[in-house]
Amino acid sequence: MNVASEFAACSEEEIKALLDGGTLTVYSVARPITADRPVDRSAVLATFKFASPAFDGDGGVSLAANPVPASSVGTPGFARACKADGTVVADFSAGPGPREIKFTEVSCSQGAPVKIVAFKFIAEGCWPERPDYYDAHPRPGFAMPLVP
Repeated sequence: MNVASEFAACSEEEIKALLDGGTLTVYSVARPITADRPVDRSAVLATFKFASPAFDGDGGVSLAANPVPASSVGTPGFARACKADGTVVADFSAGPGPREIKFTEVSCSQGAPVKIVAFKFIAEGCWPERPDYYDAHPRPGFAMPLVP
């Protein structure tokens, strides 16, 4: 989890409470280096709405609808969670492997169902991606650029 600076002092339980009625937007690759930066060059793959409360007593995620139809084609790279008013709270790793959010499928196809099967919190700074991939803008045929 990569928390927006406004909520950096919040506990995990406080962050869960902030997400009541909010949204979880799944993007393809190239997450911003912090949750404070806008998302660019990443397609929105799907948007989920958190129920209220967003997490049940056992820590499991509660969504208004699961699955939801994919809005575009791609492979999930991360998901951005926002409060009900649209304020960005945190970014979560998403996709296959050691990620916070897991789906039934590895990739998304427009109109096909996207279903979250697991949602866990990993402490900030423990993302499985390489730090030099954050904010990177890959170009076909070129190595991943380094981000200063």
